Amino acid sequence: MLVSTTALFKECYGKFAIAALNVWSMEQIHALFSAGEKASSPFIVQMTPVARNYAHSEMLMGMIKAASKIYPNAIYATHIDHGNEQTVLEAIDSGDFTSVMIDASHEPFSKNIKRTTAIVEKAHDKGIAVEAELGVLSGVEDDLSVEEKNALYTRPEEVEAFVNQTGCDSLAVAVGTSHGAYKFSGGAGLQFDILKEIQRKLPGYPFVLHGGSEVNINEIQRINKAGGNLGVSAKGVSGEEIRESINYGVCKVNIATDARLIWTRVHREFFKDTPELFDPIIPGESYMKDLERFVLAKFELLGSTGKAELFK
Repeated sequence: MLVSTTALFKECYGKFAIAALNVWSMEQIHALFSAGEKASSPFIVQMTPVARNYAHSEMLMGMIKAASKIYPNAIYATHIDHGNEQTVLEAIDSGDFTSVMIDASHEPFSKNIKRTTAIVEKAHDKGIAVEAELGVLSGVEDDLSVEEKNALYTRPEEVEAFVNQTGCDSLAVAVGTSHGAYKFSGGAGLQFDILKEIQRKLPGYPFVLHGGSEVNINEIQRINKAGGNLGVSAKGVSGEEIRESINYGVCKVNIATDARLIWTRVHREFFKDTPELFDPIIPGESYMKDLERFVLAKFELLGSTGKAELFK
């Protein structure tokens, strides 16, 4: 059953968080909906502009709608992740999404407000929630100085003005993650002092944690053992950090990298261990099972297992 993103955030704030998985394939959609139904956990199924270009938005949304029939007890919302104006406006007009994200975080503060406000006005006319981003979440390298790193974090003194002027419904905050994995020297982790101050400025307001993948070193090691060449120094967000962040207003945790790592490990091991086989259904089934197990564990971590009943 499709529910509004706003309803999910209103119910979960300070108690549990919603897993938002970026999807690009049938196998991922099956795994996510199956896990949601088995765990009775609400979730957000989201797609990026890149995924829409790859599979076509009609194909992805068609699979999502089909999954809602195959798994009738699944409680979910739909979201466009990191959209530009064209992508977001298409999503708004389609009527298929309960929320959209306009990403103007690399713009100057005033231009970010202007671009976000324009989308909020159009989305709210159709009852669609808008996620915006403040601060820079993309890759942070080890050789940056402390001052340079701090300049990329969301500034607590800006959040009130940004939210009040744009009217956005949730805010992706830069508090120590990047897309993929954060790479602060020594593993700086989430900056809870910043997150606490942001929450103090905006009590009760929902925040979004991008770059929420764990980046399991065991997955990377297995990929490399099967012929991959991934770096082993990247570090994601620990489960303890994610659980702690829920106390400070994080309602949505974005996950993409972990799903890609599982896909890569399954397929590399399949082709390495069984070079005589070429049937894509075999690794496809393995991926669905492994991704489902991963998602079930993530629901437990976020405290959302059993919470779907709240929305029925």
